[in-house]
Amino acid sequence: MYYKPGNYALPVLIIVLLFLQSVTKGQAINDDFNKVKKSAEDVCPLKAGQKVPDPVLWSIDDKEESLSEILNGKPTVLVFYRGGWCPYCNMQLSELRKIEKQIIDMGYQLIAISMDTPENLKASLDKDKLNYELYSDSKANAVIAFGLAFRVDDKTIEKYKSFGLDLEKASGEKHHILPVPSVYIVGKDGVIKFEYSNPDYKVRLKSELLLDAAKVYNE
Repeated sequence: MYYKPGNYALPVLIIVLLFLQSVTKGQAINDDFNKVKKSAEDVCPLKAGQKVPDPVLWSIDDKEESLSEILNGKPTVLVFYRGGWCPYCNMQLSELRKIEKQIIDMGYQLIAISMDTPENLKASLDKDKLNYELYSDSKANAVIAFGLAFRVDDKTIEKYKSFGLDLEKASGEKHHILPVPSVYIVGKDGVIKFEYSNPDYKVRLKSELLLDAAKVYNE
């Protein structure tokens, strides 16, 4: 039986397009992970004057939300922390809780992002009685987009395990990526007004300094 070439043209075209789409998506993912630095000292955070990116995050209810949806054109204090397993992060979250009302009274919303899974975020909320919003960046979309991501080396991973800390369990992923803890103040226009990052995870922006910065950039 003779088949005309036209009989297969459309299915073949669809297969080719799907293949090219998958290759492009895979390349994009690889390009993103190539931006992950080898150490906290090597990261290059976004700075004041730059537009915030629009990565996908997950709410504590495990729903996908883009950062632009979360910001929603509101002035925002955006905090990146390592996870609920980190004692320095927990101290920072507690300090933020103390100044949350003052920040909100100035017209800001307060958003905190970590590598924790949505399930682990719920545990943090319950444990620390936090009222502000927590979001999961377990896939490392946001920390890579903001230039905060570095990969924890194998030696440190084993050291953490000896302390009972399991990064893979915390994030649900095997990428071993953490952010340099950072604080951003973002304007209504989505432009960064203020940025603080420190590769030493033990050093966090003091509450009074954050309040001062929030007053300066209050819209």
